[in-house]
Amino acid sequence: MIGKHVGRSHPGRRRRRNEDSFVVAPPLFAVADGMGGARAGEIASRLAAAAVREEEGDRVDVTELIGEANRRVFERGRDDASASGMGTTMTVALVEGDQVTIGHVGDSRAYRLRENALEQLTEDHSLVAELVRSGKLSPEEAETHPQRSVITRALGTDPDVDADTFTVEAQPGDVFLLCSDGLTTMVEDDHIVEVVNRHRGNLERAAKQLISDANRSGGDDNVTVVFFEIVEEGETAQMPAVGADEDTLTEVDEVPVVETVESRRLLRAATVVPAVIVIAAIALLVVLYLLGLLY
Repeated sequence: MIGKHVGRSHPGRRRRRNEDSFVVAPPLFAVADGMGGARAGEIASRLAAAAVREEEGDRVDVTELIGEANRRVFERGRDDASASGMGTTMTVALVEGDQVTIGHVGDSRAYRLRENALEQLTEDHSLVAELVRSGKLSPEEAETHPQRSVITRALGTDPDVDADTFTVEAQPGDVFLLCSDGLTTMVEDDHIVEVVNRHRGNLERAAKQLISDANRSGGDDNVTVVFFEIVEEGETAQMPAVGADEDTLTEVDEVPVVETVESRRLLRAATVVPAVIVIAAIALLVVLYLLGLLY
């Protein structure tokens, strides 16, 4: 059973990429970190998140889900010159009983915390990660490499995408973490474990603390954190409220906001029109009164 799930996001100070998007809609969780000029990266991450959020059906196929997200981003970049070349990372987790299926493209990550041991479940699709895996670069050198932000695989750059998909076993007490690289480039694994253990009963507070710590360490990039915990069947779990400072809207969600603004304009117009009529009526009475005096 899933319990205690939360997602939080915070923009970086220097936006190497654009806004991150995330999904907390049990049993599906996801993080998308967009890239591209102007608002293109923000659009890419939101399109990818919308594909996850709109998923329907009794059986979810993570590979097909990521493929659909890729299609939406690719077609938007193809058809919209201002969004050309945009892309996004994506890490998805689907909880099914005592198993969690992970789908992954890019350098956002999925972790599992069990008995004070934090295990990175995904492999980064990045230039420095490839160099480390091939033995051409040490992990220490990778941390300061000038091209450490270059990713080798992303959603939306090609018609088809090669996603890593695998399933891991889950047990009560496991805490899963999905995050953008804005967290992992600024905060060490040991510190993540320490913060989660300190706030184990309140994952919302743990997420806030990690985002704050990442920003204090430099905050060069957007920071997005999604937690969910596996609990015993029948155990009551509360979902912390996501704070108002997060940017969680998808492109679809933005439409009602436009309608709300338009409604306010109409409301103001409806208020102004009666006032104008009253003023005109008073002016007419004054004119008639003055004409009566003249005659």
